[in-house]
Amino acid sequence: MNMEIVKEITSIAKKIYSLVEKVKANKKRSQRVGLRVKALDDLVRSIKKEQSGRCKEVKKCLTELSCTLTTAKELIQSYTEATWVKRLVKVGSHKDEFNCVNDRLTDAFQNLSGALQVEQSIVQHRVFELVSRMKEDEEDRAEDEAELKTRLLEYMQEQQRDMEILKNNVEKILHGMAQPSITDQQIRNIKHHELKYDDVKKPFMVTANTEVYKGEFNGFPVAIKRYVDPLNISQSELQKIFDKEVETMRRFESPNILRMFGICVQSGPGTSPRFLIIMEYCEKGSLRDVLDSDWAALSWPTRARMCRDAARGLYRLHQTEEKSKVHGCLNSNKFLVAEGYTVKLGGFELAKTETSLRKTRRKESISSLCYTSPEMLNDVNLNYSKESEIYSIGIVMWEIASGRRPFDGWSNKEINNKVCNEKFKEELPSDCPEELARLIDDCRDYDQFCRPSAGVLVDKLPSVVAQIDRP
Repeated sequence: MNMEIVKEITSIAKKIYSLVEKVKANKKRSQRVGLRVKALDDLVRSIKKEQSGRCKEVKKCLTELSCTLTTAKELIQSYTEATWVKRLVKVGSHKDEFNCVNDRLTDAFQNLSGALQVEQSIVQHRVFELVSRMKEDEEDRAEDEAELKTRLLEYMQEQQRDMEILKNNVEKILHGMAQPSITDQQIRNIKHHELKYDDVKKPFMVTANTEVYKGEFNGFPVAIKRYVDPLNISQSELQKIFDKEVETMRRFESPNILRMFGICVQSGPGTSPRFLIIMEYCEKGSLRDVLDSDWAALSWPTRARMCRDAARGLYRLHQTEEKSKVHGCLNSNKFLVAEGYTVKLGGFELAKTETSLRKTRRKESISSLCYTSPEMLNDVNLNYSKESEIYSIGIVMWEIASGRRPFDGWSNKEINNKVCNEKFKEELPSDCPEELARLIDDCRDYDQFCRPSAGVLVDKLPSVVAQIDRP
């Protein structure tokens, strides 16, 4: 069976090499993907027939790699077609797509090397070495975008119809290229004079311990959380907690994870210090808020993109640290929605720093049991796992597709009985696209071993979005 997957992988790789020669845009990044695919292709070809049947882990790695290469092929193919300029103008961003594919190729190399238990050549390893990879990717991006600017301006001049709309779209893309990325901002101590906000005005959110204001930091709109009655903690003690947590947070670099900018401590003679946490501002609020207010106006392509964003955020979390790294409390209130309905995972940033300041935890508006996997409902002593969290994101994706609250009006006992004993899944809307419905149902599978990983979701959802978005 493994040798059949090997043949499939080498076939897809061959198609990628052919497509790379035909790209009309993002040539450097496409060529770089081709080089990384070649290193993986060589590794896969080294698998001997007598090895192939011995290791289930090898089979799993090969299956996921096949899925990843299909996504890479479709991404490169999109820039070989005559409509690539229109696609770029419509979508406005291609950086995240290449970053995501390169992340998956790197993970595939590491996982397959480990499963095969072989020492790879220096050349192969260097292709996926993080520091050199990031430098190469940045150089490729700069060269590609310099060419893209020229091509976009040429395209704009060629168009006579709808010139004003086209001009606005292109200028927006060029402006975005010139702006600093939010992920380039270091998480650090922030001086009060660096913040712009009016704390005399009414905060847009109030909890038992905090007031949250909208403000600005380094040109970015931010949410400023001020603790109105913090615990009695010294600045030096809080600083130690913050410094340690920043080291962990720096690993969460993703446009689909809520960005933390840092903390600000205001202090003066004879006054108690005021503690502020500064984070990315998402104008539309929580995902649950958006679904309650705007769901009917969301098209299926937009809903599919929101599912893709949510999966990307979870994938980055799952891949950041050790095997057991999970969110731990995933629901639709933990995702926030920014401009353009971009979904970002939140709810775990600087958690230890916040715990050191607040006195109580805010209660969730939706019962956590709605998101609890069948195996954990059956055994309360079971350790929380990535597979359990995939079930949770399946429920979140079901919410995006249906607009409804999960198990609305049901008691905990009813939820437990239906999910555990009847293997019940709430129905999706009848007009939900088949490919999206299948993925959502796979995530909600009763058997945890049948659920896809976050990586597989990240591989498959772009294709689902593309199919739904086709005219």
